Amino acid sequence: MTDPIRLLPLQAAMPGEPEVDHPRSERLIAGRPRRETWNVADLPLAPGSRLSVGVWRCEPGHWRIAFGPHEHELFTVLGGRCRLHEADGRWQEAGPGQALLIPAGFQGSFEVLETLTKTYAIVDAGD
Repeated sequence: MTDPIRLLPLQAAMPGEPEVDHPRSERLIAGRPRRETWNVADLPLAPGSRLSVGVWRCEPGHWRIAFGPHEHELFTVLGGRCRLHEADGRWQEAGPGQALLIPAGFQGSFEVLETLTKTYAIVDAGD
């Protein structure tokens, strides 16, 4: 039997208290942005793999990121602007209504240009 269809309340103004954190100091390039996460669903897909879905909000700042070899993220910007920088210097910017796909193994940096609110879906396919 499969799981039932669920309506996920992904919106710019999320109810409840978010998880709050900041980028680790060794990864910071600029600022010390507050990051807020409302993880709405965390589901097993297969042994060792997961799907996480939710809403994320962050103040302006810039920090290095490194995705695992089986970790992918698709996000859609609800408000604000961000820039995803690749290690080779190329970058892609996104604003409201635009989506970016971060591939497994990605290394580079994430820059929030204007306070950003996004929905996200992260798949970690495990080992």
